[in-house]
Amino acid sequence: MRWFLILILSFLSLFAENALQKAIDAAEPGSLLELPAGTYNGNIVINKPLIIDGINQKAIIKGDGKGTVVRIKSSFVTIKNLIITNSGQEHERLDAGIAIKDVKHIKVLNCRVVDSLFGIDLQQVSDSEISGNYISSKPFSLGLRGDAIRLWYSNDNIIRSNKIIKSRDFIVWYSHGNLIGKNYGEYCRYSLHFMYTGKNIVQDNIFKHNSVGIFFMYSQDTEAYRNVIENSLGTTGLGIGLKDCSNYTIKDNTMIYCARGLYLDRSPFQPGTHNYIEGNKLLYNSIAVKFHSLSIANIFKNNIIKGNIENVVNDSFNRKVTENIWIGNYWDNYQGFDRNNDGIGDTPHIERFYADKMLLSNPNVRFFYGSPIISIINFLAKLAPLSEPVVLAIDKKPKMNIGGVL
Repeated sequence: MRWFLILILSFLSLFAENALQKAIDAAEPGSLLELPAGTYNGNIVINKPLIIDGINQKAIIKGDGKGTVVRIKSSFVTIKNLIITNSGQEHERLDAGIAIKDVKHIKVLNCRVVDSLFGIDLQQVSDSEISGNYISSKPFSLGLRGDAIRLWYSNDNIIRSNKIIKSRDFIVWYSHGNLIGKNYGEYCRYSLHFMYTGKNIVQDNIFKHNSVGIFFMYSQDTEAYRNVIENSLGTTGLGIGLKDCSNYTIKDNTMIYCARGLYLDRSPFQPGTHNYIEGNKLLYNSIAVKFHSLSIANIFKNNIIKGNIENVVNDSFNRKVTENIWIGNYWDNYQGFDRNNDGIGDTPHIERFYADKMLLSNPNVRFFYGSPIISIINFLAKLAPLSEPVVLAIDKKPKMNIGGVL
């Protein structure tokens, strides 16, 4: 059938200059091009509906080191099982392994995009799927790498099961209705960075050893489920951050070994809205929850807060932080009892800030956390504080146990 016509490049054509581009130009719309093992000249343009299959990643499309290796300018294009490599190095041109623009119904499946400044760049792309790909940038310093996956004004796409190693950012800007799930990212800057977005679903991703985990900015109506963010360290390190974000659901995520587990800055932003932070594990972070600027009307429910140096920090110096709602969370520093054995503490758990607590007034002192002198200072600050402590959080129904979670 014409729609499923298979065009197989002959052995001799592998050595012809621009053989792949010539095959694309000659193919009928809707054809399938199965590429034999070998290396093909890149900087190709796909301007008609086609399927290009590299079969077991034995076909390599290699750019000339200038510009973008594969450009997709038609809807209904599928490329899969390819190795795509050697893009240019110009940031202002967005030199990429794969660039897709002003189209829909695109599939990029099981490709290996390496030695490319930007990985897969989507601009005004909708109803498409980017799945099962491996992406790595050029061997530059972190800030000079390009973004692994870049969504720009791109809606209703599926970005799933990609592995991102040593790129810069995975960004979703001005893009709505996307499903981003089961991706893995390591040794990058922003694992996921959202700006001016809405109604995205972010689930089951794993991000390790990146500067920042998942950062949502100027956005709303998004859900983040079951993500794991581990070892986001340094001065910018955080697990999940919300800045000027409203009507979010952050549920069943794990933030572990981060500088800050959860970071809230003017969120929720829209009056009358809430952010729902439920069932998350905030484990062994320097700070479990940090409030920056005015952030109220967040609802914290059934979270596990364990092993952190500080559980709650507010650096905005306003007293409205207590307008956040805490209920049914587990706190490893709760000192109450459960006399009726209902699993709920008999008295509320209260997180306080002591003005003479050096760990908060001078972050460099955290280096000595756990030492005998700091333990003594913390004990004295609670036993006989020099000033009235500031209340940061009140949980009226703290949980007494967490069912074996470390």
